[in-house]
Amino acid sequence: MPGTMMKIIFTGGGSAGHVTPNIALIKKFSQENWEINYIGSKNGIEKELIAPLNIPYYAIASGKLRRYFSWHNFLDPWKILWGIFQAYFLCLKLKPQIIFSKGGFVAFPVVVAAWLNRIPVIVHESDFSVGLANKLCFPFAKKICLTFPSTVKMFRSQKKLVVTGTPIREEFFVGSAKKGLELCGFTHGKKIILVFGGSLGAKKINQIVRNLLPELLINYQIAHVCGKGKIDTTINFPGYKQFEYLTDEFPHLMAAADLVISRAGANAIYELIALRKPNILLPLSKTSSRGDQILNAKYCAKNGYSQVIFAEDLTTESLLKKIHYVDQHTKEIINQLEKFVIPYSIQMVFTLVESLIKK
Repeated sequence: MPGTMMKIIFTGGGSAGHVTPNIALIKKFSQENWEINYIGSKNGIEKELIAPLNIPYYAIASGKLRRYFSWHNFLDPWKILWGIFQAYFLCLKLKPQIIFSKGGFVAFPVVVAAWLNRIPVIVHESDFSVGLANKLCFPFAKKICLTFPSTVKMFRSQKKLVVTGTPIREEFFVGSAKKGLELCGFTHGKKIILVFGGSLGAKKINQIVRNLLPELLINYQIAHVCGKGKIDTTINFPGYKQFEYLTDEFPHLMAAADLVISRAGANAIYELIALRKPNILLPLSKTSSRGDQILNAKYCAKNGYSQVIFAEDLTTESLLKKIHYVDQHTKEIINQLEKFVIPYSIQMVFTLVESLIKK
């Protein structure tokens, strides 16, 4: 539409995984001079993550749809209805040509409001399995973007489906191993293990890694992203560097790492596969999640992309055994990782958005 400023609303939240792909896309749409707005929750992590981008952020009410009994289940439907009402009038006010939803329960009211306003919606699913919020959004979507080709088999009808992979910040592909070494004060003499327990860190992972330090530091250097407030100031071993969290520096640390120990969130996995990084996945248990990380990890283990330790099996001994295994089979693991075709997700999504608007 020549001469017209194109407008898009992004939505998604509840966890970093429902936001970071949006951030990668927002950069692209900004470069193409689109007007960009974001709808999220009032207190969700998405508000914190989107703030540095300096784009308008609108908070709406959202409720969680639980698969188990909770008294909140009686209140949350009203929150969802109020969220739909708020999102409906935001759509009237902002007049976007399209909405891109990354999922999470805050996205559902926005997707329904867009449908009521006859605004096309694209929904993206990162996980190997489909989350409940996205399942509810799918009937209202024009297109459904998937990360993993195997997820296609879970749908009866495939006419809405597009395998785009997950949008990853382009900075990840130009990370500097040299800068990663400098950031940690490491040398070229030993391999580097990067430990990442998720955006909030993980107490058990942190403790097990620290217990293994005397043995691991003989042959490795350890970069440990342990979570906000979780740095242990009593530890001062050479070759061990702790961080609460990383943002702009993270691509450099990933570039420097020879092995990554990580949770099994879909975005983290996709980054590891895209960067061809040998890895050990430590998925959240079913008591801590809906089980999506377990399914993600099983998919990666089956295809030879990752070694996996499930929560009930995680000990110092099991982790050390897996580290030695990856060290001995690095070439075979990288060969498997290279078989996974990485599409240019950002451009694919951008082209898809343009094609829906032109219809």
